Amino acid sequence: MRAKIYVTPRKGVLDPQGKAIEGSLHSLGFKEAAGVLMGKFLIVEIKGITPSEAKIRVKEMCEKLLTNPIIEDFTFQIEE
Repeated sequence: MRAKIYVTPRKGVLDPQGKAIEGSLHSLGFKEAAGVLMGKFLIVEIKGITPSEAKIRVKEMCEKLLTNPIIEDFTFQIEE
């Protein structure tokens, strides 16, 4: 089983990296690029537990280590 975890800045939190990327895209001629957010994508292999247990454990991983709950949101999918 594997967990695909997506981490993004929370709404209202400044994202200087995203703004820098957006500016660079504009300077390269991609004027249609807007609202760029820089996030993280993680894949975690999960072994020895059921899919329902994996959902609980991955949520705990995100809350305790993989994200900063003050400035980041997360979503994840469990694939068998």
